[in-house]
Amino acid sequence: LHLVALNFPLSGDMRADFQCFRQAQLAGLTSTYRAFLSSHLQDLATVVRKTDRHHLPIANLQGETLFSNWESIFDGNGGQFNIHVPIYSFDGRNVMTDSSWPQKVIWHGSTANGIRLVSNYCEAWHTADMGALGQASPLNTGKLLDQKVYSCNNQFIVLCIENSFVSDPQG
Repeated sequence: LHLVALNFPLSGDMRADFQCFRQAQLAGLTSTYRAFLSSHLQDLATVVRKTDRHHLPIANLQGETLFSNWESIFDGNGGQFNIHVPIYSFDGRNVMTDSSWPQKVIWHGSTANGIRLVSNYCEAWHTADMGALGQASPLNTGKLLDQKVYSCNNQFIVLCIENSFVSDPQG
């Protein structure tokens, strides 16, 4: 399963699932992509189908492994990953080094175990109000689920996860 960033940073008022779907299509990817965010309907830990959570590695757009599987992101250690493995956007830029993302922080709205934090997810990702709060993680910590709180008016990286693996019928 691929973990890919949206092509631009977003504040707390976002239609992230739609953006993930649209940018994946524009990039020619055939799988379904969902936002790497807890929402009012779903905890982040359950975004990937149950059948795909244990046996598929989580990789960047170039196929380099970030996590051994989906479940390993939510083992309580904050989603520790190797910061030397880049995270790419749908248009192929490395979010860790590209200036289009001046703040190297990702929104997630979750606990370290991938459960939604209702008080810290920018009112279900519907507000960029300075007084509203969202849970996010600075990537320089080497964690996708570090527990930091930021104002929803910040423009941060939004990740998308391929949420269903479809094997190539021609393969």
